[in-house]
Amino acid sequence: MKKTDSTVPRFLGAAALAGVLLFAAIGIAAQFLRPDLDWLQTPLSFYLLDPHGLWVRAGYFALALALIALGGGWYLELSPQARSAAPLLLFVCAGLALAVTAVAETGRRGQPVTLETLVHGLAAQTAFLCVTTAMLLQAWRLRADPRWRQRFAIAFAVAVAAFVGLWVHALWREAPRGLSQKLEIGLILLWLGSAANRLRKGASRAAQGAPALSQA
Repeated sequence: MKKTDSTVPRFLGAAALAGVLLFAAIGIAAQFLRPDLDWLQTPLSFYLLDPHGLWVRAGYFALALALIALGGGWYLELSPQARSAAPLLLFVCAGLALAVTAVAETGRRGQPVTLETLVHGLAAQTAFLCVTTAMLLQAWRLRADPRWRQRFAIAFAVAVAAFVGLWVHALWREAPRGLSQKLEIGLILLWLGSAANRLRKGASRAAQGAPALSQA
């Protein structure tokens, strides 16, 4: 890719990193601002309700845009033989699903299930599944680009851990629901933030043996 062509991927990487960091900051702050919620047992969706819910919703939208920017940025960054529309489409799908998750209110404890509650749950599951699958596929495509091949191992390992963690969270019902979900979100944010930072810096440093993806 020519130097002049690298401007857009760099910009998208910076935008994606900003969105990931904003979501992480708001999510962490919400744990302290909502002492009425047990962070070990309460999934993040409940922080969208009542006090400070608008801030958490803003974080969701920031991450949704970050996912779309990251997918587009990596599609443009990789060499033609390494490009695939699959990760891009999955990142876009994850971003749209996350936006729906923020808008559709989750069910409150003790209240009957509504259509809005079902939409929220389905959108959240779609976002998790799409983003972890996109991470796997995007990491796999690094192998086909000589400039990024050395980043494949760590990127793929973290993506696999996040994908496995998603199913552990879904199937291990005895685990504290809030804790297991937040650990999974942490793994996803680690991958997304690192990938966005690498995209922001560009392939030149990667080709010169810069620190590994997870150490960015």
